[in-house]
Parts: sequence; C-alpha cells; structure tokens
Amino acid sequence: MNQYDPNKISENQIAVLGICSDHNSSYLRGPAKAPPLIRDSLYCGSANLTSELGVSINQNSRLVDLGDFAIEETRQAYLEIENLISPICQRKALPFVLGGDHSITYPVLKAIAAANGPVNILHFDAHLDLYHEFEGNPYSHACPFARIMESKLAKRLVQVGIRTLNEHQALQAKKFGVEVHQMKDFKAASIELDFDGPVYISIDIDALDPAYAPGVSHFEPGGLSVREIINLLHGLKGGQIVGADIVEYNPERDVNRMTAMVAAKLFKEVAGKMLV
Repeated sequence: MNQYDPNKISENQIAVLGICSDHNSSYLRGPAKAPPLIRDSLYCGSANLTSELGVSINQNSRLVDLGDFAIEETRQAYLEIENLISPICQRKALPFVLGGDHSITYPVLKAIAAANGPVNILHFDAHLDLYHEFEGNPYSHACPFARIMESKLAKRLVQVGIRTLNEHQALQAKKFGVEVHQMKDFKAASIELDFDGPVYISIDIDALDPAYAPGVSHFEPGGLSVREIINLLHGLKGGQIVGADIVEYNPERDVNRMTAMVAAKLFKEVAGKMLV
C-alpha cells in the first residue's frame, strides 16, 4: 500500500484517492484498473474543470489528490482500507474515493462513521448490495450495505436506480429500514433528499443505463441517465457531504472511454457540490 503524510491534509479539504481493488467482485474483474483512467478523462482537456454549480476544481486548494493505492488480495488487506481513510477523517478532511469494486465502501464507511457517527447515505446503483453473503463471501461487492447497516454505520440509507430487487434483498431492505427507489417507479420529484446530519454519497456506475455507461461488469438495461443523477445530486439538501465514492467502472468493457468520461463528469459534479 502506498504511503502518504496525513499531516499535509487540512480540515475541510477533499482528499481524493484511488483504491485499486476488485478481488471481491463476482462475474468479472477489472474495476481495480479504473482510478487512473477516471483521472485521465477528468484532466484530458476535452472539457473544462468547472462543475455545473459554477465551482472549478482546477488547482483548487481544497482538493488534494493522494494518488492510488493497490490493495493486496487478502481479507486483512481489504479491511485495512479503513486505516487508509481514518487519518483523513481524523483531520476533518473529506475522503473522495475512486474504486475499485463496491466492496470498498464498507471499510471506507467504517472510518467515516468512527469520525462522524452514523451518517446518511445516498446510494446510486442498479443493485441493492444487501446480500448477507454472496457466493460464500460476506465481503463481496454484493454485500457492503448489509455490513454497513448491521454495523450501524448509517442512520438512513436511500438507494436510487434499483432494478434487481429479489426476495432476499427485499427482506434485507425491510430488516434494515432501507429506502429503496426502483427504476420501475422512478420519479425524481418523489425522492426526499433532505438529510439531517452528515451525508455520504456512493455512486455505482451501473446505476446508469448501459447506453450511457457500457464500461461496467453487470449490464442492467433500464437505468438512470447521467442528467437524472446530476439533478438529484444538485438537489441534495441538509447536512454536509463528509465523503463520497465512485465505484464499479470496468475499463475492460468500456467503449472509447465513454464510461470513464461519465465517471469524470460525476466526480466533477459531486466535488462541486462538496465545495459549494
């Protein structure tokens, strides 16, 4: 794991870091290669670095890039992601993580909740990721929100974009009191995004319809548009955003780097919201 000096991070700065890990993925590997490609798209010069909220991330003193961190393929190394995020939170900075598969969200949230108490989570995804375990792995990318909720790291979990609700995960959602917004019923105006207290944003790229983002391991047609996610992000109200992640971009399945560009766009809009 790369090393960095947390003393260089200041309160209220956004600490950007890539977590290159996909060994908890099912079906396909590839998201571990995503972080540098998202950065390349962000800074490639084809678009400027000002978010739609009017905030520029270009040489912004509040945005600090700590680089990428390769995680060994062991359970212990995966769980130690928490130790990578903890110094950022202890200095009251705001981690913004580029994944990697969605399993990384659990150890990241452990560090954030340790510093902030239970947080609100706004989660964009095709999948609930609430399996108690998946293919014998309780830390699978299909399970992070089960671990998060059973560990009481979140006081409210709002999931948007869902289109794979099965019986087991429906029971899990009921058990944990999760607010599930399925695409079959999607109406942006009906989603209450006024949060009481700190907020964490988790964006799984497969929340988007594959027409907008083909670079994912699990194609689920019928998803959100880029504009729908951006509008929901811009409309978020309430507590401070204390962290965020963008996960599950799989470069192995991308077309002309279009998904990398979508991830870069979403990064810019989330960062802009955090910087307002």
